[in-house]
Amino acid sequence: MSDDTKALVRSTALRLFRERGYAATTMRAIAQEAGVATGNAYYHFASKDHLVQELYLDVTREHAVAARAVLAQGGDLTARLRGVMLAGVDAFAEYHAFGAEFVTVAIRPGSAASPFSTESGASRELSQDVFRELVEGASPAVPTGLREELPELLWLAQLGVTLFWVYDGSPDQRRTRTLVEGIAPLIGRLVRLSRLPVLRGAADDVLALVRAVRS
Repeated sequence: MSDDTKALVRSTALRLFRERGYAATTMRAIAQEAGVATGNAYYHFASKDHLVQELYLDVTREHAVAARAVLAQGGDLTARLRGVMLAGVDAFAEYHAFGAEFVTVAIRPGSAASPFSTESGASRELSQDVFRELVEGASPAVPTGLREELPELLWLAQLGVTLFWVYDGSPDQRRTRTLVEGIAPLIGRLVRLSRLPVLRGAADDVLALVRAVRS
């Protein structure tokens, strides 16, 4: 019964976020809509931030399904990255009207909704797994020295694109799609150039910085 109540609170909250936005959806409103006591809602989810994280997980799952359909078609790094990033834009599309609210929640220090939080571990790992598959299946192969670190770098690039998308008021977020169309070949070109001895040192410096920041 407890699991059923948790699932009900979760599904109700995600529906209200879609219909009303974050600010207009209180824990009390979620509980009333779900037909449970407010204390019961808090028992399963400590705050609205935790419910936003659940929404993030749902969208990440949707993105992963669409992205893997793109990756199944093969292709080089540029084509695969373009398809995966555009699939991310599509997955978030229905939340654009109140995307800024979610970003405000996600960037707050200590927020469970942050993509870097412990609570977001499942979403983060799923998303990075997609980029790992993207890198490992690219043809021609990504240079060995980049294969381990590149998935996380691409995931961070996707977060940057999502932030741009939040504030993109163009029809169908056209500017974000234009950004993706420009970023994908640029990253693909940089990865290819990293094979050259003259740029290998710079690539190693970037990877060393990523490791230092992560630790």
